[in-house]
Amino acid sequence: MRVVIADDHPVVRIGLRMLIDLTRTCVVVGEADGPDSLFELLSCTPCDLLITDFSMPGNQQADGLTMLSVVRRRYPSTSIILVTMFANVVTLRAAFTQGVMAIVAKGASATELPLAIRAVGQGQRFVSEYLRAVLVQADAEAQSGSPSLSAKEHEVVRMLASGMTVSEIADHFKRSVSTISKQKIMAMQRLGISTDVGLFAYARDSGMVH
Repeated sequence: MRVVIADDHPVVRIGLRMLIDLTRTCVVVGEADGPDSLFELLSCTPCDLLITDFSMPGNQQADGLTMLSVVRRRYPSTSIILVTMFANVVTLRAAFTQGVMAIVAKGASATELPLAIRAVGQGQRFVSEYLRAVLVQADAEAQSGSPSLSAKEHEVVRMLASGMTVSEIADHFKRSVSTISKQKIMAMQRLGISTDVGLFAYARDSGMVH
């Protein structure tokens, strides 16, 4: 399989390349340090598998889910493995809806990335053991009635915490400013949070942003 690696940390890219070389079934055909260089690379380099971080700085598609959706739309035959520090349940599930085949926790990449590559090569999904536990715990909390945000509310909170304004989020989703404001207010009420500082702290503690 022809593989492209995308991560904004050079040391991580070196580590990923070494792990990929060990599989003996893949060849790295290119590396990118962010969304801009990734799309430039994909436009001229055929690849079967993209192994990418979720959140990387860049001018275009710096938002992880947006980046994934663009890759899926432009390169539908390219499989995607996400190697990430994010452990937020809604983000993980949303990544799968954007066509991601496997999600590997960065802390476990040395042992699990080769397994993920093998699974994806066979057309199967793969989730890190640690992240599977996070998903199971979230399902248990949902059944026990703990407060949880809707997918839309979660995205609004995550984007606010990443530095976007309400009007920028409204423009991104092609919705009105009042709709985004209502979703923000609903999220805060649901979580029992009364200030923006509290909301940002929740987003950070929940793993929505680095």
